Amino acid sequence: MNCKTLHWTTHSLQRMFKRAVSREEILATINHGDVVEDYPDDLPLPGRLLLHWHAGRPLHVVVASDNEGHCVVVTVYEPDNLRWLEDFRHRRRP
Repeated sequence: MNCKTLHWTTHSLQRMFKRAVSREEILATINHGDVVEDYPDDLPLPGRLLLHWHAGRPLHVVVASDNEGHCVVVTVYEPDNLRWLEDFRHRRRP
């Protein structure tokens, strides 16, 4: 993902601290992560869910962006095995 500027929502900062996720881990996910899901209809900006592994730990980061490279970190979490298949790229079906 190509971000010229990066903004952090209050929610994302709260989740980072609560879940012990570093800024470096989030930046690595944004720069090198794989797109798991696209959210083209999200408002005010379309978003996408990214996956990246850090020292054996999977990390999901939701980032919204515009066409000019302005990005917003929406949330961050370690995916749960109860909701995601082992690859953390596909949701489990109910």
